[in-house]
Amino acid sequence: MNTETDYMDKEAEANPAMPANFIEVIINEDIKTGKYGSRVHTRFPPEPNGYLHIGHAKSICLNFGLALKYGGKCNLRFDDTNPTKEDVEYVDSIQEDVKWLGFDWDDRKYYASDYFEKIYQYTVELIKKGKAYVCDLSAEEMRQYRGTLTEPGTESPYRSRTIAENLALFEKMKAGEFAEGSRVLRAKIDMSSPNLNMRDPVLYRIIRAKHHRTGDTWCIYPMYDYAHPISDSIEGVTHSICTLEFEDHRPLYDWTLAALGIYQCQQIEFARLNLTNTIMSKRYLRRLVEEGYVSDWDDPRMPTISGLRRRGFTPAAIRDFCDRIGVAKSNSTVDVALLEHCIREDLNGQASRVMAVLKPLKLIIDNYPAGQVEELIAENNPENPAMGTRTIPFSREIYIEQDDFMENPPKKFFRLAPGAEVRLKHAYIIKCEQVVKDEQTGEIVAVHCTYDPETRSGSGTANRKVKGVLHWVSAAHAGKAEVRLYDYLLTSQQDQEDEGAEAKDFVDRLNPNSLERLVDCLVEPSIKMPPVGSRFQFLRCGYFAVDRDSVPGKPVFNRIISLKDSWAKLDKKRLGL
Repeated sequence: MNTETDYMDKEAEANPAMPANFIEVIINEDIKTGKYGSRVHTRFPPEPNGYLHIGHAKSICLNFGLALKYGGKCNLRFDDTNPTKEDVEYVDSIQEDVKWLGFDWDDRKYYASDYFEKIYQYTVELIKKGKAYVCDLSAEEMRQYRGTLTEPGTESPYRSRTIAENLALFEKMKAGEFAEGSRVLRAKIDMSSPNLNMRDPVLYRIIRAKHHRTGDTWCIYPMYDYAHPISDSIEGVTHSICTLEFEDHRPLYDWTLAALGIYQCQQIEFARLNLTNTIMSKRYLRRLVEEGYVSDWDDPRMPTISGLRRRGFTPAAIRDFCDRIGVAKSNSTVDVALLEHCIREDLNGQASRVMAVLKPLKLIIDNYPAGQVEELIAENNPENPAMGTRTIPFSREIYIEQDDFMENPPKKFFRLAPGAEVRLKHAYIIKCEQVVKDEQTGEIVAVHCTYDPETRSGSGTANRKVKGVLHWVSAAHAGKAEVRLYDYLLTSQQDQEDEGAEAKDFVDRLNPNSLERLVDCLVEPSIKMPPVGSRFQFLRCGYFAVDRDSVPGKPVFNRIISLKDSWAKLDKKRLGL
């Protein structure tokens, strides 16, 4: 965690050269006017009903980042007000993700359930003020009474109940005397409000389910829009930062605090993250897991933080991505290529270069001495000389990629072909002399070559140049490995299914080729059994990380990302470079 602590220390130092985003402008003004004194107190309030995804990472970086920048505090608070969907597994995963990203809530871990009794007492006072009532309308009837965007709603026939009746009924709700769904508690606001969220919204509902923390103590639970402002107020939050879909809920947030007469926090909304080719709905991600389209929440194809971590992404790359996309007031969609660019940039200077052959083709060097083994010197990372060098065994029989040989190549094919010369990385120039095929299938099973002993890399005599350079592994020394190649889950660039178009099932747009398993790969000896989580650049193939499915004698490598950087090219084009 040292590198993450260093990151937080650096972020805590305000950078005057960085322009303030609109949230920071609001905070700066609040500090100037003394609205909350000099305090800045934020919170990250996830609901523990699934694993966090890359969109949550933006919120984590924003809330904890603001607290660090202003020398303030950020709470981690679990919005556990719906026991039918929540689980301790999700609570644990959320904490792991926040820590992994490099942030710490210190001793400020809270749950909305911590405040159930307090919220209940506040609600009793709200009823006594005549601002809430028990309603017997069914969910369907409530929708009918609610009205539309162009027509006002109709008041519930139970709206006129007396304070005494409402207090008695609410107490019976709490005591479990009514069936689930038979009654709710609603705020008494304005059924003709142009904002539908203010048309007597539900504050409490009856749920007969065991809560992961409070067990069967409660059978009534506050709605998020009601528990949220009260929890913020109890914790002394100054700036309650939400995504843009809560903008129309802000009047209810403010009404709740004003009606109760308690400490007034300030809700600010920012645009959520939408990412091309990426499913960003927790509901849809849950479906992928439950219906077996992916192996679990941490499947490396998933945009969950745990999935990105397992695939090999680094915390620094995700934080860099969140910094680059910035904070905006209006929704937009970010090209996933930017996220990929961030991980390439981060790994470029720290990932060791190694050689691995994903689809092996045997190559025999006929004029190389049988039984001889040379130890060749290879740099670990040309971008970072401090990472030093390693030795690689070279012998008469090696393996190259099948795609690096063609019997009848097209023009400008600079790899190996009959009569053509190429350089073997860190080794010699070779020339193809003969092709061996399977007699029955006609498939190429081996190629025979000769080498020029005067062309050893780094020898000072290798003055002859060829255009093609191939990676390889020594047949006698290579280790076996499985490699998993990942592609986007969605075939289209649209980030996720239109919420209002249920007829168009989003699973119909899932990419059937999002995972390719290569089980007969070969790797150089230095990575025969590296630690889980280790990251490497396989020369010419991409960046890879060691998966937890690895077993002794056969590591499993997840491809984090390919080497081709489409974002960098787009960025240069935009800049006219």
